[in-house]
Amino acid sequence: MASVSIFLDTRRIKKSKKHPIKLRVIHNRGAKEYSTIFELSEVDFKKLSAPRISESLLEIKRKLQEVTATAEAVLQGMDPFSFSEFERAYVGNGFVKVKLHKDPEIKPVSVNDEFDYTPYLKRFTIFKDTHASETGLSVVFLAYIKKLLQQGRTGSAINYQRSYRSLKAFKGNSTLQEVTVSYLYQYERWMLERGNSKTSVGIVLRPLRSIFNEAIEDGLVKREKHYPFGRRKYQIPASRNLKKALTQEELKKIYYFEPNAEKQAVGKAYWLFCYLANGMNVKDMILLKWKNIQGEYLIFERFKTEKSTRADQKPITVYLSEDLWQIINTYGNSSRKPNDYVFPILKNNLDQLQQFNILHQTRKDINKAMGEISRNLGIEKKVTTIVTRHSFSTQLKRAGVSTEFIQEALGHTDKKTTENYLDSFEKEVKKEYASKLTAFKQ
Repeated sequence: MASVSIFLDTRRIKKSKKHPIKLRVIHNRGAKEYSTIFELSEVDFKKLSAPRISESLLEIKRKLQEVTATAEAVLQGMDPFSFSEFERAYVGNGFVKVKLHKDPEIKPVSVNDEFDYTPYLKRFTIFKDTHASETGLSVVFLAYIKKLLQQGRTGSAINYQRSYRSLKAFKGNSTLQEVTVSYLYQYERWMLERGNSKTSVGIVLRPLRSIFNEAIEDGLVKREKHYPFGRRKYQIPASRNLKKALTQEELKKIYYFEPNAEKQAVGKAYWLFCYLANGMNVKDMILLKWKNIQGEYLIFERFKTEKSTRADQKPITVYLSEDLWQIINTYGNSSRKPNDYVFPILKNNLDQLQQFNILHQTRKDINKAMGEISRNLGIEKKVTTIVTRHSFSTQLKRAGVSTEFIQEALGHTDKKTTENYLDSFEKEVKKEYASKLTAFKQ
């Protein structure tokens, strides 16, 4: 809820040696000040609260009370609040100076304004955009992107900027109130007409949904009035659950393949490492340090790319098989101090953006190497780093391992997420079992 107050701005002094009296409007963590036509000395301003004052001061006090009452009446009729709407509604009061020739620029609120965003300014062009409304897409997206950068989630921040850019290209820097069910259906049609898939639509709109939830939590918009997602509203297209897991025969071919180039050998080694180490993400692999190796086991915490509750995270324990040790001994760092990285991919003292760029290039190199290898082996599936996770879970399921064990091995907090990895495998098994019912046929 927004609030108003009157104060004497002692930071400024007029030619009359008096200070201007201003109206302050506060909403959430943002505030704006508006000049009034009144000015007083500090002594006279303090007298306003006294029981007996001169007629001239009493007149000023009455008018300031009118200023406050009018502002509060405007706020009562606003749902949700925005500074620009407040100014438009308040323009009729002659005691307060409100300029409407230009929308005020709103500075997006950050959870930590001391964080240095300088290294990100070139990549995150949203910092340069004009922010004309407190609920404008540029404001709410930038506030969320800042939070992600502070958490070291550069990849997620880039995805949120892509989402914002796509929405801005559709209908400009709209406000959250303008993002209605109709707006979202129009956006989906606009995307499809330009050759994008429904999966791409979902990739853009999932960050927007998170932005809405954050804005509702912050009191910027009302869920019952402005939330456009959900049942009987707009439902984000679900991602297609493509079969990404490799068969046992395909995995065997990759395992025994002899690379003909160094980059292929390194790419294959890192890919196999991720597969054998519980379907580990590439980011987790490059962040591994020697202190994560404890005897026969590798123990680490997953660096989740999606918003998660730290309390829900459990360390993942991987048994260091002979194959994993061979990869570590062949391609790992020679220096084995506890805080040194296991693999010579990252260096100490890199900032988050540098780490992200190296991660991006490493993933790209592995995928390129595995693309060459799979083509040589005649594997028609697209073999990428994502495939390691699906293949790991599917191979364990085929071996009769419980979903609960696989969930723990993958580091999933939600069993449903694990079941999504196994869904296509289950359908294959049902088909196989159905054929066994008539196995007696000649």
